[in-house]
Amino acid sequence: MLQYIVFIGGAINLAGSATYFRDTLRGDTKPNRVTWLMWTVAPFIATVAAVSAGATFAAVPIFMSGFIPLLILIASFVNRKAYWKLEKFDYICGACSVLALILWGVTKDPLIAIIFALLSDAFAAVPTLIKAWKYPETETAMAYLAGLINALTFFFAIKTWSITEYLFPIYLIMINIFLFVSVMGKRIFKIRKSD
Repeated sequence: MLQYIVFIGGAINLAGSATYFRDTLRGDTKPNRVTWLMWTVAPFIATVAAVSAGATFAAVPIFMSGFIPLLILIASFVNRKAYWKLEKFDYICGACSVLALILWGVTKDPLIAIIFALLSDAFAAVPTLIKAWKYPETETAMAYLAGLINALTFFFAIKTWSITEYLFPIYLIMINIFLFVSVMGKRIFKIRKSD
């Protein structure tokens, strides 16, 4: 019964990310489309790999971590301030995703796909982490908090503690914490500094 909590987490993620979606449409948030594309592709690869390895409800938070970026990516095409910025990191992310699919196809080992999808997602996060710290006004912290809550719900759905089931959700928990702190860090520091 507790495994259904992942759907509540998914709904919270969707609701919390609605502010990012809205801010993207308004032009208040300036997403890098390459990052959001990679944040769509990598979790979808990890979801399929986890399900093929036997994960069930525990894959819902992983799926949602790809579905929400897909919505943001689509919204970014309405935002004139959103941009495609291809840098070395973007090529590394793309290479990791392609490598994940190739190695998974060759080895039939879903763990390899999950590891490379995770690496791809992590590389894609670096430019946003830096941008969020330097220019927190260009990001929406609530989306990352909602993503964290979504990722945490996997604990209610996990059936076996196999690495293919928990690796990507643990990563999602960590990256959402880092992203949230990157966006909120200067605000918190300024508040403390003014006291």
